[in-house]
Parts: sequence; C-alpha cells; structure tokens
Amino acid sequence: MLKKKATVVGLTIAAGAIITATSSGAFAAPVSGAAPVPPKGARATVQVDPNPVWRGQEVTITGDCGGGTGLKAVLSGFSETRPVLEDLRIVDPNPAGFLAKGRLSDAVGNGVGPVFVDCGGEAGVTLVVTHA
Repeated sequence: MLKKKATVVGLTIAAGAIITATSSGAFAAPVSGAAPVPPKGARATVQVDPNPVWRGQEVTITGDCGGGTGLKAVLSGFSETRPVLEDLRIVDPNPAGFLAKGRLSDAVGNGVGPVFVDCGGEAGVTLVVTHA
C-alpha cells in the first residue's frame, strides 16, 4: 500500500512541474519590460463612471477605439432580454475619445456585469459593479 501512495505523490509532483514549466514559458512578458499588446480586433478601451453604480443611476461610458473607425455600439449584459445598462445612447463616436451614456437597469442586483463597445473593427470590454 505504501508503494502506491509514493507513486501517486511522485506523479503529482512531476505533473505540477511540467505544467509550471509550460505555462511560465508560454505566457511570459517580453524581456524589454513593455506590456503585451492586445491582438488586432480587441484594442478598444472602455471605462464606466461611476463604478460601482446603483440601480437607476446614470453612467458615462468613455474610452478610445484603439485604431477602430469610431464607436458603433455599446452593449451590456449577457442577454438581450436582461441588459445591465438601459437607455444607451452614443453622444460622441470620436475614435480618439468616445462618449456614451446609459442607466443601470432596475432589474439587476448586487454583482458585476460586462459592458462591451464595438468600434468598427476593434472591440473592448470592462466590468461594472452593480448595487441594488
């Protein structure tokens, strides 16, 4: 019985070492110290203010399109029938610094919800913290 336990422990340690070696090399940051650049298509940035936000409160959505053509749409939540933000409107679609407004839905509770932006070729996402 003792022999089986030693084998399992040995395999676990070996597997852990292989996973650690593989993952640390695959996702290492560049040696120059520069932050990795997001892939093409995911370079838009987005912020929601205020964050956290309360039910019914208006929010301002800002950011830049990261090379995209301009703000085309703002989406929130995981379902079209239960959005996190309602009454979304684009105030300024400028790709260098867009501005949109919305209101936190009365149907959400405490938690987080995603806010996505479509910038015509580039997309971005952030999380908004919600309070009931």
